[in-house]
Amino acid sequence: MSANVEQNQRPDYDAELQKIADYVLGYRIDSQEALDTARNCLMDTLGCGLLALRFPECTKHLGPLVEGTVVPHGARVPGTQLRLDPVKAAWDIGAIIRWLDYNDTWLAAEWGHPSDNLGAILAVADHLSQQRAARGAAPLTMRDVLEAMIMAHEIQGVLALENSFNRVGLDHVVLVKVASTAVVAKLMGADREQLLAALSHAFVDGQSLRTYRHAPNAGSRKSWAAGDATSRAVRLADIAMRGEMGIPGVLSAPQWGFYDVLFAKTNKDQQVKPEDQRRFKVSQEYGSYVMENVLFKISFPAEFHSQTACEAAVRLHPQVKDRLGEIDKIVITTHESAIRIISKVGELANPADRDHCLQYMTAVPLAFGNLVAEHYEDSFHRDHPIIDELRAKMVIEEDERYSREYLEADKRSIANAIQVFFTDGSKTERIAIDYPVGHRRRREEGIPLLEAKFKANLATRFPAARSERIFELCKDQARLESTAVDAFMDLFVI
Repeated sequence: MSANVEQNQRPDYDAELQKIADYVLGYRIDSQEALDTARNCLMDTLGCGLLALRFPECTKHLGPLVEGTVVPHGARVPGTQLRLDPVKAAWDIGAIIRWLDYNDTWLAAEWGHPSDNLGAILAVADHLSQQRAARGAAPLTMRDVLEAMIMAHEIQGVLALENSFNRVGLDHVVLVKVASTAVVAKLMGADREQLLAALSHAFVDGQSLRTYRHAPNAGSRKSWAAGDATSRAVRLADIAMRGEMGIPGVLSAPQWGFYDVLFAKTNKDQQVKPEDQRRFKVSQEYGSYVMENVLFKISFPAEFHSQTACEAAVRLHPQVKDRLGEIDKIVITTHESAIRIISKVGELANPADRDHCLQYMTAVPLAFGNLVAEHYEDSFHRDHPIIDELRAKMVIEEDERYSREYLEADKRSIANAIQVFFTDGSKTERIAIDYPVGHRRRREEGIPLLEAKFKANLATRFPAARSERIFELCKDQARLESTAVDAFMDLFVI
């Protein structure tokens, strides 16, 4: 037989997919900390979505592809009157909750925002609940939503612990698509074969490149990329539920699988050397670890690697606000990931470019004492040349301890330090912060601030009585968990 003839023996599903499927179908969520954190995550994520509705660049994307489309039992987009099919609803919900880069974050070998998965979860759960209610069956409850959130967080976060997709040029939303596909397939009632098929299609899909997150091409696609991923997840789960076959060797197939095509280095002949092969490393079992340790972005709508730098800048503001013209240099000490992802010099072309620039996100609170979403807009940047003047005086240095403790499981710090030096030889104190207010180590301090943030975001969209009703429901763990999903979503229709 010729060596070029392929053996057509269909393999079992890759073990990595089987572990995810078995977790989703068989794991019981019994961590009260995870459920409580998921409730806080729900509040924060929805609040961020409501706030994004104030920005026309976001809202221009919302609504049906064909104007006037009527969808029976359509999923609602919070803060709007839209009722859409679950695929487009997932896109819209995913886009609004990610638009301002102001909700939860996970940092490891790969980073990302596990709350992005809520776009798919809410769209599917709302649609299914309305369908069930219409035929007299019990609807899904918000406990189902919280459990799906915990599982989606866990899949995305555990895969991110030791697997760097960004180092091979892929965007982290690949993990959003995979995690969302798994949990919404379960919500749809998938059996093990259907769930495995859905997961295989999530990996065999073409994956987003990181081009739109990095200079000089950073742009607004990063604000809707998660919505795109959750939308695709719903579509793939639906395809699998219709009986479409899966691709069992989607990860490991030589030459054609995800590992060889997208996760390994190749030579000029597109051949993978053994030493350049990569496989997913999963060093712990799936459970509820990620939700329990997730990072909340409470203080600033800024890329998370800069959160402690922004906080340090706010603390330094009183010492520098009257001496901005006397500054000689600003030394920012940070970690390797921040340098690789968000440190940039030169002209910043748009708001999406600015909210991923460490220097910009530090200069604004140094000069103005705070950082809000409006500070990234063209008009603000144009009217305040001091921002670029300060950026030009910044020196970025890596602290090896910061880089090391960023990856250590018992720390997961996101450290930054700032010190300002003046032309007369004087200097400020050096402000160093290892853990942002949204870190698990600062939960007691952070949750009241998260709740205040949610109340403020509700007030941007709803009357006071409705805002208070939503807030009180979300504060009550037991009552929220027992609430039907469609009844919950009713509260968010304007």
